[in-house]
Amino acid sequence: MKKLVFASVVALASVGFVAGSTLQAQDQGGQITIKDPAEFNAYQMFTTQTDPKQKIAAGDAFLDKYPQSVVKKPVLDALLDAYQATQNPDKVIDTANKLLQIDPNNMKAILYSVLIKKQQCGQKSDAATCDDAAGLAQKGLQAPKPADTSDDDWKKMTSVAYPNFHSAIALDAALSKKDFKLAQQEYTAELQMYTEEQSKSQGLVDTLQLAQAYSQPGAAQDLPKACYLYARVWSYAPPQYKAQIEPKLEYYYKKYHGGLDGLDQLKEQAKSGEKLPPGTINEMIKQAKTPAEQIHDLIASTPDLTTLALADKETVLALGSKEDADKLWALLKDKTTQVPGIVIEADANTVKVAVTQDAKDTKTADFVVNLKKPLTDTDLKLIQPGFEFKTQPAAQLDGTYDSYTQTPATPTTAQSAVIVLRDGEYVPEAKKKPAPAHHAPAHRPAQ
Repeated sequence: MKKLVFASVVALASVGFVAGSTLQAQDQGGQITIKDPAEFNAYQMFTTQTDPKQKIAAGDAFLDKYPQSVVKKPVLDALLDAYQATQNPDKVIDTANKLLQIDPNNMKAILYSVLIKKQQCGQKSDAATCDDAAGLAQKGLQAPKPADTSDDDWKKMTSVAYPNFHSAIALDAALSKKDFKLAQQEYTAELQMYTEEQSKSQGLVDTLQLAQAYSQPGAAQDLPKACYLYARVWSYAPPQYKAQIEPKLEYYYKKYHGGLDGLDQLKEQAKSGEKLPPGTINEMIKQAKTPAEQIHDLIASTPDLTTLALADKETVLALGSKEDADKLWALLKDKTTQVPGIVIEADANTVKVAVTQDAKDTKTADFVVNLKKPLTDTDLKLIQPGFEFKTQPAAQLDGTYDSYTQTPATPTTAQSAVIVLRDGEYVPEAKKKPAPAHHAPAHRPAQ
């Protein structure tokens, strides 16, 4: 984790003897009197250490011997930086907690804790960790300016801390609470704090997160805003990441607009325009037809419906009229197909896969493959959630169309379909069958 440096929490000021019978030290709050010469010498030795590991050893030894020292707060403050420098997140959290017990609004302790817990939240999607990060972030946003901190220093501190706090609250909302409206509000608040140049660098990851929050199915979905943000991320992302972002951009743009015409112009507008979607975004991207109309046109313009991409078949079954869905199902029923997609859940007898971009983004299965014979323990070790079946060149999953069920829309989910296949077969790459004939690219209309 990158070490953050605050203007108002620099290294402790120099320590020295002063006239009189007491020993004094200087910290950022002023004079501190240490009456015991041995304690003062131990403190002086601690403050003069420049190597983080040596500083940690001296600081821990000092607190073990003088747990109630008058300089406990500055020692913990400096130890926090030392543990951060040695990349020890557990000790950073532990030290930050100790510091917050004696200084509940310590901005550095709150921020370091938020940064670590937010990272853990993103890695584990653990609700408790995500909630901890968000709770601390809310505390940080409400913390008052310390009396001994100048306005300039406080501004520098909060300019670093506040965007990270909003980001942590947004991540908790999206991952833990599935409250995408709140996630949108918090990511927007974060990005508004960045300059235009910062939005193209440190703000770019959360610009992508905001795009994903806008693309989630349900009442909070706003595909024009999602497309603008995906286009902006694509414009400034390093070359190696553009190939991951472009399919999402094209998918949601085509889903809303009905085609890819105008997408290049949107990319240019997003690159040179504002960091957040402008008020004219709905004029920039026009919605073409209703989902049912787009599907009917797709059915009418495709001579052989069996050549549709698998994701398009799912779209027709999910969003098409009963007449159009039944027309396609009559051709698919009892036919065998490959199922390229990302595994959501698997056991010895069933593999559940996300095939469409919507299903992948929401981590829900739209294809359920019931296997002809159970997977071996070796296969199951490989076929875990997140494993991806691809047409080329990886292993493949096959199955025979058996049934499908349309799922109506709810306030938080879009209308969808779950397609069940029987007689499924997992084919390792070494034994892989020849790839089927090429299908047209997937096209999913807006909902």
